[in-house]
Amino acid sequence: MYRILVANPKGGSGKSTLATHLAAWFAWQEQSAMLGDIDRQQSSRHWLELRPAQLPQIGSWDIGDDKIARPPKGTRVAVLDTPAGLHGKTLKHALGAVDKVVVPLVPSAFDMWASGEFFQQLAEMKAVRRDEVAVCVVGMRVNARTQIAAQLEAFLQPYDVPLVTQLRETQLYVQTIQRGMTIFDLPLSRTERDREQWQPLLDWLRQPKVQ
Repeated sequence: MYRILVANPKGGSGKSTLATHLAAWFAWQEQSAMLGDIDRQQSSRHWLELRPAQLPQIGSWDIGDDKIARPPKGTRVAVLDTPAGLHGKTLKHALGAVDKVVVPLVPSAFDMWASGEFFQQLAEMKAVRRDEVAVCVVGMRVNARTQIAAQLEAFLQPYDVPLVTQLRETQLYVQTIQRGMTIFDLPLSRTERDREQWQPLLDWLRQPKVQ
């Protein structure tokens, strides 16, 4: 079983967008996928309830308030959405339950400042230090023409965390999410540019944990 954690300490960073899209992509690969949500807002769970029956289905990974439960037997891929402010024992527990961590990061000064301490915490976690868990960053709502977008890689260098891809801001994400869908559920002709932006992340996720 392959387990992916989507985390960032700041709200509005795109965690649920990443988590739902990853779960949908794996479901389209005919892999039994589960989506868990330990955020009180339960955004990913609400999305699951809206998902059209004709699309590849994604199971709901039920997680208790005090622990992260193991996904049901037979699950091939489990994606875990997390709340803002994830830290301390909860973060340590979550890292112990996954193989890889994807951190969505909006290229704004406020978001980068808020994330610095989180990356430092990750670097100090035993699972990350021992290469038992790999971490990467995905730029969210990025306008490639802006100067701040180019600063993402420079910001991440001290933390030794790779920026694997940057996703543009588009209404396609808004339009699909509110219908229980993702861009992977739309025709290729409408989403080719966005799928190309997702591909480096999907390739990174399929690599062995230890690089």
